[in-house]
Amino acid sequence: MIEVKNLKKVYNGVTVVNVPSLHISKGESIGLVGNNGAGKTTLFRMILDLIRADSGEVLSNGVPVAGGEAWKNYTASYLDEGFLIDYLTPEEYLYFIGGLHQQNKAQVDEYLTGLTDFFNGEILKKGKYIRDLSKGNQCKVGVGACLLQKPELLMLDEPFANIDPSTQFRLKNILKDQNKNHGVTTIVSSHDLNHVTDVCERILLMEKGVIIKDIATSSSTLAELEEYFGVGQTAQITQPVDVVIDKEENH
Repeated sequence: MIEVKNLKKVYNGVTVVNVPSLHISKGESIGLVGNNGAGKTTLFRMILDLIRADSGEVLSNGVPVAGGEAWKNYTASYLDEGFLIDYLTPEEYLYFIGGLHQQNKAQVDEYLTGLTDFFNGEILKKGKYIRDLSKGNQCKVGVGACLLQKPELLMLDEPFANIDPSTQFRLKNILKDQNKNHGVTTIVSSHDLNHVTDVCERILLMEKGVIIKDIATSSSTLAELEEYFGVGQTAQITQPVDVVIDKEENH
């Protein structure tokens, strides 16, 4: 579904993303982990054509995302509150998103009933603009809008960061359901190693813009990641690794 070829981005002489090769198959659940400044969000934004690469390309279903439109029809993402229209109420925003995907108000309302537990009575019919919500509740609106689109590819950047433990648990169940029962390809960036290893079957570890580990999630993955980050290891990176591992090869 997603293929990265010789992707590189440089800011002020510093290479922030350098990924020679990466393949993500349809239906995979991918976790992206790394310290601050590792390049995770920049990579996300390049996959979404929000930042143009200095060299290389990203393909979605075999078609370059740069300048393309077709991939937008099956891709949903929430990276931060900048993805929202903050002068709207949550209802207005969700109806707007639904309308972009040929859904009328009744269809949106019907879908949102399935998110009642996730919203936890804090989002709808509160008479607030999105800008007046907490960051955690803004995240709920963003995730809800993504799910409303019924995407084939779902990308979330740090979705667990500002939400309470109960909502984290519900979000994990949603992500598992989207992947396992609906075949949605999910790519989730998170600093929370417990959450990301729980919901993702494959973990990509980034350091200084480079994917240095590609791990098929197992019972030992969390311990492996905790050991890596716990000892304060910063890999001495001289050459980036090629990452071309299909879903079938991980099992």
